Amino acid sequence: MQHLNLFTEKERKRLLNKRKGESKFGEHVQLIPNLTSIYDSINSLDVDYVIFGVSEDIGVAANHGKTGTYKAWNVVIKFLLNIQSNRFTQAKNVCVLGHLDYSDERQRLSEMDTAAKHYISDLRKMVETIDEDVSYLVATIIKAGKTPIIIGGGHNNAYGNIKGSGLALNTPINAINFDAHSDFRPEEGRHSGNGFSYAYAEGFLKRYFIYGLHENYTSEKLLKTLNKIKAVKYCTYEDLEINKSVKPQEVRELAAKFISKAPFGIEIDCDAIEHIPSSAMTPSGFSVKQARRFVHYFGQQEGVTYLHICEAAPKRKTESTVGKLITYLITDFIKAKSNV
Repeated sequence: MQHLNLFTEKERKRLLNKRKGESKFGEHVQLIPNLTSIYDSINSLDVDYVIFGVSEDIGVAANHGKTGTYKAWNVVIKFLLNIQSNRFTQAKNVCVLGHLDYSDERQRLSEMDTAAKHYISDLRKMVETIDEDVSYLVATIIKAGKTPIIIGGGHNNAYGNIKGSGLALNTPINAINFDAHSDFRPEEGRHSGNGFSYAYAEGFLKRYFIYGLHENYTSEKLLKTLNKIKAVKYCTYEDLEINKSVKPQEVRELAAKFISKAPFGIEIDCDAIEHIPSSAMTPSGFSVKQARRFVHYFGQQEGVTYLHICEAAPKRKTESTVGKLITYLITDFIKAKSNV
């Protein structure tokens, strides 16, 4: 694959901070030393989870959003490798594959005239290339019998995750989205705000549940669209946490019943977590603890096919916050799915 950069032994050694008497997660994860056939390489590994990053923010830019989501992977991998390897973290059951890199495309983006007539349409065509890469890689990992964990980039990559899963399993899948936004906007060209609507329109997404939709940031037109599609359900953040008209545990149970009758993916948008630097950071959102409990709950459900954590946009002063947060979510998912 043109855009896939394998994670190497050299990078592992550079990022590991060893301490006497301790065993780090990164010392025990498995790597692919060279790539001839992606499927054969992954299939031969004795692991259950394959982690890869998507270093892009083109989908966010194509949605007129704040860029920076390409930085998440490099931050997360540094923190993930340096947690402890012990009976809880299961490092030997994990492959760190590498990341999809779009540095050349981002360079082109920086040189483009933002006032040009075709600026946005050109970006949206670039997103289609990313879609192809993500869907192919997700499909390959699932066909090889592993669970993909996708880190970084914009929420445009939900489309590739869903399509790739559907192609691998030869059936439409369901999805649950922990998000302030529905990302079910019109099919106007690919971007971070319409990954789920495209996946639904093309028959890859069967049922879709949005957990924590923000009422202030969902148009009336979009609410009407969501309400008329029986395959889509949602619960707003305000109903869950402000007016408390519903109980979170009951909503989670309802959502699980709605989506777990078929293979499903877990989508975590960092925009939904309070004060986490992201493409649309919120001062009013779920806590880190609530996000972790969400991943734990749905990670235990039968049929869970992948985990995707996106939209984080760390800066130098917030690298630790983002790196540790996403690392917790990754390990929470692995523990939950493995019943540890």
